[in-house]
Parts: sequence; C-alpha cells; structure tokens
Amino acid sequence: MLENSSFLEVLPLRVGMIGTGAISHKHAQAYKNIGYRITVCTDVFPEAGKRFADQYGCEFVPTYEEVCSHPDVDYVDVCTFPDFRLQPIEIAAKNGKAIQVQKPISTNVETARKMIETAKAGAVVLGVVSQHRFDDSTIFVKKAIEGGRLGKILQADAYVKWWRSEAYYSRSIKGSWAVEGGGALINQAVHQVDVLGYLVGGVAELYGQWQLAARHKIESEDVVNALLKYKSGATGVIQASTAFWPGYSERIEIHGTKGTCIFTGDKLTTWDVDGDEGEPAPVEKEVMSGSSDPMAIPLTPFERQFLDFGNAVKNNTTPLVSGEEGLKALEIVAGVYESCRSGLPVKF
Repeated sequence: MLENSSFLEVLPLRVGMIGTGAISHKHAQAYKNIGYRITVCTDVFPEAGKRFADQYGCEFVPTYEEVCSHPDVDYVDVCTFPDFRLQPIEIAAKNGKAIQVQKPISTNVETARKMIETAKAGAVVLGVVSQHRFDDSTIFVKKAIEGGRLGKILQADAYVKWWRSEAYYSRSIKGSWAVEGGGALINQAVHQVDVLGYLVGGVAELYGQWQLAARHKIESEDVVNALLKYKSGATGVIQASTAFWPGYSERIEIHGTKGTCIFTGDKLTTWDVDGDEGEPAPVEKEVMSGSSDPMAIPLTPFERQFLDFGNAVKNNTTPLVSGEEGLKALEIVAGVYESCRSGLPVKF
C-alpha cells in the first residue's frame, strides 16, 4: 500500500535524462526539489540538449547509449516519444541501470511486453511515469475503496474533454500511429485509464467508437468513447478528446452502493457517502489540469513518484507503477483501439 511506502524519504540519486523536451523540465524541477541530480542528458536535437545541460548543470552526450552506460548514472529517465522505449531499456539492462519511461509505456502491447522481459532478464527496475497515482485524491480513495467506505463499486467513469491547438499538432509525428501510438486516448487520457484500473481493477470487456481527425489534421482519434465492464461486474465509460475548445478539467467519477466520489483535475472535489464516519475526505475546489495547457500540472505527484521509484532502485524492489502496471493501462487503450477498428467488443 502506498501509505506504508517510504516515498517521502529522500535518497539522493543520479539521473541520466534521454530527451529534453517539455516534460523533461517538469522532471528536472521535481528532481531538484527532492535532492536528486541529473548528471547527464542527451537529445536527438543537440542544441536543445546542450541548452538543457546548461540550464540544469549536467553533461551533454551525443547518444542515448552513453547515457545508459554512464558511470555517474543510477537510473535512466526516458522523456521521448513513446516509439522509443525498448532501445534504451536494452542498453540500460546490459549495463545494470534501472530505467523509468514517460507514459505511455509504449505504442503497442507487444513492445511493452518485450520491455518488461528485457528488464527482468537484466535484473533492473523498470517504471512508468503515471504520477496521478500519487495525487492526494487517489491515495485517499484507494484506501477508502479497499476499506469498503464506498460499498460495492457499481460504476467508474473517466471524462477527458480537453483541447489542443493546431500548433500542438503542427508536427506530422503528433497524433501519428507509428510515433505516438494514437491520439487523445493513449497520449492524454492514459493517466485516467491507469487511475481507473488502479482503483477499480481490471476490465473484462469493452466496446469503443472513435472519430479520426474530427477536428485536427492527424492520423488518429481526437474523439473517442468506450463502454467498459470491469472484472468486478461494475460498468463504466471513458470519453477522451483533444477537440473540445476551450478544454475542460478531466473528471473521474466512481459510484458505489454507499456513495459517490468525483475527481476533478488533480483534486477530490466530491465525497458524498451515506453515513460515512471515516477519515475526513480531502475535498478541495481549486484544481490543476492540463485541459488546455499540457504543462499546467503540479510537481508534487512527480516528486512522490520519483522518490518511490528511487527507493525501488536502492532496495531492488517493485515501484508502485512498474512495467507490468504500465502494461495494464496500455492493454485497455489497445483494446479500445481494436474495438474501434473492428466494430466489435473486445474481451480480456
């Protein structure tokens, strides 16, 4: 359980960064706050990588292989597009380096499974960045559900009705199947998919429908809907989009026989539970969301996840969001895509 983990303990580690785009700066800020040090970085665009190195006081090297074998690296942090995951894991595993990859774990299930196998064969820790498991709201609700405070879960939904500009999709690789693995579901709503699975459990069957390039000139979906049946018998809905201007805070709604909780953005905004006498719910109204700005996200969950991962690296244990956990979210995403293509339900 997360509440018993030592993710708040500071264990200074040295991090090698692969990819120095926008999200890497969030990672760098979080590392600074928890006392970790980025010692080396690389990027396919050398000038961008060198600017990052200058900004954060680390060494720039020309190749990812050098990062994955560098003597001053305790673990590798991969902040690239999701088509580049297995390659650094293969090198890191050979050099005994733990490795953490940005969400999603990969563009496809087959590669994700090979990533997990490669890390196991090399006896290195593999993690996937899914920082919303470390939100106060998620921590509280996880414990509450396990304690029976919501009763039997009947319905669990996620709504990610976001907006991304034409400029966001101006590069042809954005929203592409080969590089990003898809559109709104795999790149934006994968966080909520992960949280649903973490809180409610696995999916038994789903049915999906999408709109390809409904608003943006991309290959993949910018509007998608799925109906879910969980293994527990509960049902649910996932709605994801980057086409709804001006963008609205994402929501997760969970309904049980004893009551309802609603997440809005990163906060628990509703806790309506009949006769509840447990620990007071951390209900808040001020939320942070990437609904229209991808970088409008808080640092604290990243800090907690990196501390949790660092402890796993130090102790050779399993982080909360392991490769296997990252695979679970991807399997749901892949199932929705399969159903959208075939027009048929997908069973797990």
